[in-house]
Amino acid sequence: MNKLSRYREIYRAEQLPVTQNRMFTTQTEALNCVKGDVFLVQDMQTGLIFNRAFKPELLEYGSDYQNEQAISSVFREHLDEVTEIMQCHFSGKSLIEVGCGKGFFLEHLALNGFDIKGVDPAYEGKNPAIIKASFEPNLGISAEAVILRHVLEHIPDPVAFLSAVKKANGGGGNIYIEAPCFDWICKNYAWFDIYYEHVNYFWLQDFYRMFEKVYEAGYFFGGQYLFVVADLATLRCPESTEKEIAEIPVDFASGVHACADIIKNSISNNGAFRQSAVWGGASKGVIFTLFMQRAKAAIDCVIDINPAKQGKYIGGSGLLVYAPEDALKMLEPGSNVFIMNSNYLSEIITQSENKYNYLMVSHEKI
Repeated sequence: MNKLSRYREIYRAEQLPVTQNRMFTTQTEALNCVKGDVFLVQDMQTGLIFNRAFKPELLEYGSDYQNEQAISSVFREHLDEVTEIMQCHFSGKSLIEVGCGKGFFLEHLALNGFDIKGVDPAYEGKNPAIIKASFEPNLGISAEAVILRHVLEHIPDPVAFLSAVKKANGGGGNIYIEAPCFDWICKNYAWFDIYYEHVNYFWLQDFYRMFEKVYEAGYFFGGQYLFVVADLATLRCPESTEKEIAEIPVDFASGVHACADIIKNSISNNGAFRQSAVWGGASKGVIFTLFMQRAKAAIDCVIDINPAKQGKYIGGSGLLVYAPEDALKMLEPGSNVFIMNSNYLSEIITQSENKYNYLMVSHEKI
């Protein structure tokens, strides 16, 4: 198979911020953030989907990278589900969490009796069990099981990375992998859920082709995430089949225009334009606000419950992130509030006292 026929393009988005969860102290920095293109292709030899325009040297993870979701009680419930899987498969085993972020889940597992250590370049705390570094085999850490939560989608050549993890771990051990679900993105027309930072987009069947032995696999968090528990020793190079052809709906990005039209055409009872806010200043919100800006649809504010994001600017659109209590003082009752993640709808309605016009950003809802 020649290179021209090996890669089949399925989606294209240009000039997106390269790190969606990096926060900026000034609007100028946010507007001028490093950007890159997304040319999603399917490798017809392996079946894997990735951004062929990805340049890893553009990305930098540091203390200004803020992606902690566990502030939300809804997300903590999700982590409880993950913990149940850990207890089922990894009870009594030593663990390593590669890409442990700020360490919340690692420390949650430690409190639940797990022997666990971690590694992450963006770690900011003082837990001696966490190494502030990017994972490399020569770090000299190994365990009976490895956790990769929302890491593999960021890694160029995921099979090579898994091979390095396998080698560093003595050639075996079990592994838990959690990643966004490409099926959910397509089904829900989630144009706001494709980012430069995610170089890979996985289907569940990818992991059945990567591992000969899979102990458990499935979906959770409203279908947005997939997970797999597998035997690292059985890692293999995946091979595609004719049945596994990736297709993004022809009208996949139609929601961009639908949302923009809502913003442009919303009139309040007094005849003025209705205000519009975005609830969620993380990855989805970054892409949504950028595309709204390009469609000439004005967003009045971005809201997020993460204190590390509040008072900072998001990349691309350069919008300031407000704490809920501050944003709700600015917004008039009946204003549009675009919900970046439908899993948080009930939580958001409660926090905002059900005063607004809540819009979930998906093809079916808009």
